[in-house]
Amino acid sequence: MQYISTRGQAPDLTFGDVLLTGLARDGGLYVPAAWPQLSHDDLRALAGLPYADAAARILLPFMDGIEEDELLAMTRDAYGAFADPGVVPLRQLSDGHWLLELFHGPTLAFKDVAMQLLGRLFDRELARRKQRVTIVGATSGDTGSAAIEACRDREAIDIFILYPNGRVSEVQRRQMTTVLSDNVHNIAIEGTFDDCQALVKAAFNDLAFRDEIAMSAVNSINWARVVAQVVYYITSAVALGAPDRRVSFAVPTGNFGCVFAGYAARQMGLPMDKLIVATNRNDILHRFFQTGAYHMDQVVATQSPSMDIQVASNFERLLFDLAGRDGAVVRQQMQALAEQDGFEVTPEALAQARQLFLSHRVDEETTTATIGEVYREHGIALDPHSAVGLRAARDLLPKGPVITLSTAHPAKFPDAVEKACGQRPALPAHLADIYEREERYTVLPNDLDALQAHIRGLRRT
Repeated sequence: MQYISTRGQAPDLTFGDVLLTGLARDGGLYVPAAWPQLSHDDLRALAGLPYADAAARILLPFMDGIEEDELLAMTRDAYGAFADPGVVPLRQLSDGHWLLELFHGPTLAFKDVAMQLLGRLFDRELARRKQRVTIVGATSGDTGSAAIEACRDREAIDIFILYPNGRVSEVQRRQMTTVLSDNVHNIAIEGTFDDCQALVKAAFNDLAFRDEIAMSAVNSINWARVVAQVVYYITSAVALGAPDRRVSFAVPTGNFGCVFAGYAARQMGLPMDKLIVATNRNDILHRFFQTGAYHMDQVVATQSPSMDIQVASNFERLLFDLAGRDGAVVRQQMQALAEQDGFEVTPEALAQARQLFLSHRVDEETTTATIGEVYREHGIALDPHSAVGLRAARDLLPKGPVITLSTAHPAKFPDAVEKACGQRPALPAHLADIYEREERYTVLPNDLDALQAHIRGLRRT
């Protein structure tokens, strides 16, 4: 399996190189040169398998150099500690709607599904090469804690996580800042998530600095993050009758990584009706699927902070396919985004995207109303992100069948949930004392030089 850059000017790499490289050296993102295919018989054979076993079978074609038994041992280890024996259980709400609960990992968010495996993949590859890396990542809320949990105390890894100061929930912040391991460093950036993400990309694009610190990524710019998420699309669809029954998915979306994993599952052969891109007030992706124009606006703080994003970095991967995998087209689009705050795709590209994607925008009042509605109807407390996804599913595909990705435990957003349904969700036992734990973090300006100096001063050599 070879991987190519969306901008067409970086060398092709194997999986191990892509894992450690993160962002391509031309500024692009890596994608498979060709999509592995699952036949209908392959899909049917996944029915009834434990999640970890299905994951190893689905992921093996992407991970050259890893033997099946070795990968199976990693997936069983990664998912063995999840709170639910099904790892990502489906919960039926009605004849046409299901919730896919992705929050049963250690940090209570869907990012754990990929990150727990990613940490083990890093360990394997770094030990094989006798190397160490410095991971630098940006988070809008959940990636940071999941990455820290996966990488804490690992001898060959130093991890620096940037988050927008004051723009994540208190639980999200404390899940990061109360980890006091020597190799973990939290940085509160004075700015938005987009600023954090831009700093990470700028650090990657400073090739001398990148090489100096052996920089790697755990954001979904790293292909390994995205591919691990393909599994739950396939296993949930199979549980509902795929390939003989087509289902749709509603995905609360900020950085487009999770929904791109659904696109990848479809490219591999999973029969799928629609992928719903569900956004909050920060609706750049919804506006794109309505008009074909991708233009940045101001980021507005909402009760679903992981979606408070205007530059969805993984969207570049879809643009690459919509452009016929022409890196020159993507380079032009990314240049226009940087210089003119946006671009437009051709009518043909938009029509191609609309064959699979629907989109919807859910405002704050409707999000709150949906949390309350679902609690009254089903006794289920949704976090605000999941509520955005479910509202989009009900509005666009009222009869289903559709699976809404429930991406975070409601206790990560207790104020929003209590406001909506009158009940304050309790944290699980392992996080019950999080408000009493010591915090450690550094506040930095939105400045690349300051960030690089900070990393140089703290990373271990």
